[in-house]
Amino acid sequence: MVQGVAARLRSAQSGWRQGGLGARTQCLVHWREELILHRETIVEALSADTGRRLLCHLEIQKTLELIDHWIERAPHILSDGGTGRSRMSPSVTWRHVNVPYPLVGVISPWNFPLTLAVLDAIPALLAGSAVLLKPSEVTPRFVEPLCESIRAVEGLHSVFDAVVGDAGTGIDLVDAADAVCFTGSVVTGRKVAVQAARNLTPAFLELGGKDPAIVTATADLDNAVRAITRSAFGATGQACQSLERAYVAREVFDDFLERLVQAANGIRLNRRRIDRGHLGPLILPGLADRIRRQLDDARAGGARVHCGGRIEDHGGGQWCRPTVLSGVRPDMLVMREETFGPLIAVMPTASSREAIEQANDSDYGLSGAVFSGSAAEAEAIAVQLEVGAVSINDAGLTAFVNDVEKHSFKWSGMGGSRMGDDGMRRFMRKRALLFQTGAAASIDLLRENQAE
Repeated sequence: MVQGVAARLRSAQSGWRQGGLGARTQCLVHWREELILHRETIVEALSADTGRRLLCHLEIQKTLELIDHWIERAPHILSDGGTGRSRMSPSVTWRHVNVPYPLVGVISPWNFPLTLAVLDAIPALLAGSAVLLKPSEVTPRFVEPLCESIRAVEGLHSVFDAVVGDAGTGIDLVDAADAVCFTGSVVTGRKVAVQAARNLTPAFLELGGKDPAIVTATADLDNAVRAITRSAFGATGQACQSLERAYVAREVFDDFLERLVQAANGIRLNRRRIDRGHLGPLILPGLADRIRRQLDDARAGGARVHCGGRIEDHGGGQWCRPTVLSGVRPDMLVMREETFGPLIAVMPTASSREAIEQANDSDYGLSGAVFSGSAAEAEAIAVQLEVGAVSINDAGLTAFVNDVEKHSFKWSGMGGSRMGDDGMRRFMRKRALLFQTGAAASIDLLRENQAE
């Protein structure tokens, strides 16, 4: 099935590219209108799989914003590839031509099924590529109404489609694509990378995180708690940039911890009504077991659970209340493994240097946060963190700021930035046209006995 769909999309890609940016832009403008018309059916499908409502509406809104953003940036990014004269061979002039990958495969995750699909698909389409999407088998319902909106736009369905299936379908997609975008776990990301490498296919991977926050003695604690609460517990902690570790100056540790626990205790579950409360259920089957395992390990090691700390079953779904831990050690599972749930572990630190060392003691390097009353102090700490983006006096800003380039460090990913203008440039290769303005060299240039 995948090969057939891929072949159809690839055959239409040449016309899509040659039709020009103006035609592609008009298609996406029309699609934007169809998304608005299909908004409720897409939201209902997303809600059925994720157990939440507001975030599903925000996924649609983010998609509309991304279309607007990339339509605005595309003319600049796709403008003339540049011309010049070679400094090494002055008689040669050159011109670059941007050549998009014919077919981009997008494998999206279960936590933000729509947003993390279109984050790659929209710039690829505008760059001139065809796109084949495979959603997570955990949250696939949104694909049908999404494809209905795509089919309503003349010319778009010929270059943008989706296939639903399990891991085997994902492998087939990697084999069929000319470039692959994957968002998900490190474990699955490694498999995608290996499969892509077999075909020498470029792979852009956005993987897990274990994001740290550093809170200095001069920080505005109310602001720090507000931002960390939103990041650690928002979306039930099921976001790659969720803060999962906090390193707090010893002088303010007790005050910070008290405020954080108070804020966590004020968060409500949406277990009675999907459109009420702050936190939805755990989406991924088996995630509750991971959280229990980390909590059991922490308790066995002497950690203290200040709030939450348990999985609740309500009507077939599983919820985890916001959980704050202290008394943790760097070797505990909760400090080493990605949790992907509403849980944060807090440690006191004696100095900024110690906080930086602890924050960098991780296999992950997605993003982080620094809170300080001094911009200079915050920046001095931020530049030493081994992560791709640092929010200063806030948290998780990469979820809102998609127009600033950043990379993933360590196990958190590889490949070009999906943010900023590089988010579109990564789908294009440069073809160099080299013009010889002088006489071409003869074979005598390579004669061995020139010195005779």
